[in-house]
Amino acid sequence: MNKCIAVANQKGGVGKTTTSVNLAASLADKDARVLVVDLDPQGNATMGSGIDKRELGLSSFDVLMGESPLLPAVLHLAECRYALLPGNSDLTGAEVALVEDVGGELCMRQALEDAAELFDYVIIDCPPSLNMLTVNALAAANSVIIPMQCEYYALEGLSALLDTINRIRTVLNPGLRVEGLLRTMFDVRNNLSTQVSAQLVKHFGDKVYRTIIPRNVRLAEAPSHGLPALLYDRSSSGAMAYLALASELVNRSGVTAAGLATGRQLAH
Repeated sequence: MNKCIAVANQKGGVGKTTTSVNLAASLADKDARVLVVDLDPQGNATMGSGIDKRELGLSSFDVLMGESPLLPAVLHLAECRYALLPGNSDLTGAEVALVEDVGGELCMRQALEDAAELFDYVIIDCPPSLNMLTVNALAAANSVIIPMQCEYYALEGLSALLDTINRIRTVLNPGLRVEGLLRTMFDVRNNLSTQVSAQLVKHFGDKVYRTIIPRNVRLAEAPSHGLPALLYDRSSSGAMAYLALASELVNRSGVTAAGLATGRQLAH
């Protein structure tokens, strides 16, 4: 496993799940082996990948609770071309149990050891809060992608998340870093969006992805069809933006798509 990335922001509605699913599909389109881990009790990444969250056999809940190893719970989605550890409302119970469990913040890190040689990227979709599920994701991840809308309260919420990341780095995961800040649902006609975007670049420099995810109807419609935007409408501006983000991520990581393919051939 070359990279484990948590997609996190305690603010809801900023595009975490949209980013998790569409980035995964875009990386898979580049022949990377990708696992999406749904750690949000809402189960939106699961539904957005075409899996009914109400009819799961095994899920991320079972893995976190130690009731199943990781790999038997993973679904391999031929159409999406990535694998999925699905999640649903059972995760609410896991959150409570993990708080009471000594070492409960490390359960996902330990589970993902089974995936180390099988995936090039693991992308963890976090819930919209800084709870024990998010702590598990941050303890397991190498880095964090922070999706955010360029609006008035965005920077305030970002400060709280960065504080949490720093605490996790100090106590649980010294290698954790911010992979990048991703501007989502961006409307170029909105002056405030442009101003906040400029502030982000000023304060965080190259930590802000060059790729900007626009407001896009097709991107918003895709989850209701259980598909990433790439499969729903590849030519849409939303799908094209996530393809660009995947390229930027691969280039930043220093692992090219060709390198991934070569490594896979050597492994076999």
